[in-house]
Amino acid sequence: MKALTFTGGTHPSEYKELTEDKPFELMPLPEKVLLPTSQHIGKPARLSVKKKSEVKTGQVIAEQDGFISSIIHSSVNGTVKNIGIQANVSGFPREAIEITVDGNGEELCLMEAMNPDKVTPDEIRQRVKEAGIVGQGGAAFPTYVKLTPPEGAKIDCVILNGAECEPYLTRDYRFMLERTEAVIGGLNLIMKALGVKKGAAGIEDNKPKAIEKMTKMAENYPEIDVYQLKTKYPQGAEKMLIKAILGREVPPGKLPLDVGVVIQNIGTAVAVYDAVVKGIPETTAALTVSGGAVKEPKNLIVPVGTPINDVIEFCGGFSEDVAKVVVGGPMMGVAQYDFTAPVMKATSGILALTKSELNKVEETNCVSCGKCVEACALNVLPTTVVKMIKEGRLEEADKLGIMTCMECGTCTYVCPANIPLVQWIRLGKHRVAAFNRAKQENN
Repeated sequence: MKALTFTGGTHPSEYKELTEDKPFELMPLPEKVLLPTSQHIGKPARLSVKKKSEVKTGQVIAEQDGFISSIIHSSVNGTVKNIGIQANVSGFPREAIEITVDGNGEELCLMEAMNPDKVTPDEIRQRVKEAGIVGQGGAAFPTYVKLTPPEGAKIDCVILNGAECEPYLTRDYRFMLERTEAVIGGLNLIMKALGVKKGAAGIEDNKPKAIEKMTKMAENYPEIDVYQLKTKYPQGAEKMLIKAILGREVPPGKLPLDVGVVIQNIGTAVAVYDAVVKGIPETTAALTVSGGAVKEPKNLIVPVGTPINDVIEFCGGFSEDVAKVVVGGPMMGVAQYDFTAPVMKATSGILALTKSELNKVEETNCVSCGKCVEACALNVLPTTVVKMIKEGRLEEADKLGIMTCMECGTCTYVCPANIPLVQWIRLGKHRVAAFNRAKQENN
């Protein structure tokens, strides 16, 4: 099987050996959970409980508020202690429901199980909505919205992202090994909801066991094919997956939908399968805890809302030389300043990194080597864009395509001058957006 790929990108050290052979462990219940009302792109969920309310695992505690929003369920049995602004793994404090845990959590509020062979597309969409499922690839887009395309949209393929190209993370890999039937079965349900006859799963070639198991399971589903992808970052990005597997290019400013494709994550497929076939709402998060500064790296199933502190403690705690804690992968994750922040639905990893892993060195002047340009998978000119931002030439930065950047961090990784290019671009996008809003208001 030829390994498919895209132009550009890089191959950072993988560090997956720390956890790739470690099966999922179920983490014990914490003493409390913090459940943000915004664990998704879109409008925060609307509270449906009050302080001192008693709740059960799987009970709805915040309702969907608007089309792009998502239901929040309690991940534990307990009592609502407080509702207010709390630390958040996004880096920005958010409203959250604090629940004191009471009991062992066995009284899960299940929904009615459905027959995957007889369930209708409308029933799948409704169940995904009721289960509060959000995309597990990082953006946390409400999944039922992706399964409800605009009228007239012509979708002919669903691609499952099994690349897991971020270093350290092995959550999706373990899902493909341990819950292969749920992964492929979930993809089949997503295809059925969209009325699509072609399904694909793309997996990087550094995961041969996953490719073998997924290929064998897909033999039971004639409309699903498994594709081997070259191990390269950011192979798991939507536009890169589509280019590698289908040869289609998503134009700047457009979505996969515009070229007839819907992308879903491995974890999302498992959540859809569990919601439809088992009636389980999204109350847990699967994540990798890794890095040189955590004593016992693991793959875990954790109640949503569990504080980072509790997760690290379950993994033996920090070693003395912890230099940075990141939620997500090292390339696109968010550095943490408050370890009381909770695990959310789409949290894929917690990394405790040492100074040597950070490899932090001083920034020097650009040497015009062009490595960032060669590595950019979206053909942006990182150094030129950053120069425009530094000089306040926002219109020019906009014309150069700054808003199309997906902030993957490849340019920063390959830069020999150690210029924080992606950080400048991230800041620049905010400045350009504010500039464009002001211009529209003045017209």
